[in-house]
Amino acid sequence: MPSQPRPPLRSLPRRQWLTTALPLLGAGVAAITWPRWSQAATPQGTPVELWKDPSCGCCHDWVTHMEAAGFQFKVHDIGNTGARARLGLPQKLGSCHTALVGGYVIEGHVPAADVRRLLQQKPNALGLAVPGMPVGSPGMDGPVYGNRRDPYDVLLVARDGSTRVFSSYHQGAKA
Repeated sequence: MPSQPRPPLRSLPRRQWLTTALPLLGAGVAAITWPRWSQAATPQGTPVELWKDPSCGCCHDWVTHMEAAGFQFKVHDIGNTGARARLGLPQKLGSCHTALVGGYVIEGHVPAADVRRLLQQKPNALGLAVPGMPVGSPGMDGPVYGNRRDPYDVLLVARDGSTRVFSSYHQGAKA
């Protein structure tokens, strides 16, 4: 029985073209994988670049909190004072770590949900800050703190350095 003629490869959709073309190329193509455009979208972590002191335990705990929420880190263990200044965040808003995500500066122990909200809303701003190191904020909430929850605000930092409250946390519950 004669085989069916193949349609010209040029006229086929990409995935079908690959399915048709790969066998024609021979056995050496077994290691070829489908290109990214033909794969179903796979969730990848939102990239974050972080500057912190190498010995800071609460910074590590904040990274763990953020990774659990789907963020993926590149960490610079060189301190954060230079990064904070380079990124334009006022010193008075400082904390123990500085991050850059989606073009926004994230200073201190900002909850992952607030970072996600920032990335979704895309305000014209420099970023978010939780000045100092409030007990009960992500990374400052481990057993060593005895379940203590101090009230704190997450501040939206405008490009001119002014701030307004983005989220408030009181007694461990979001206000």
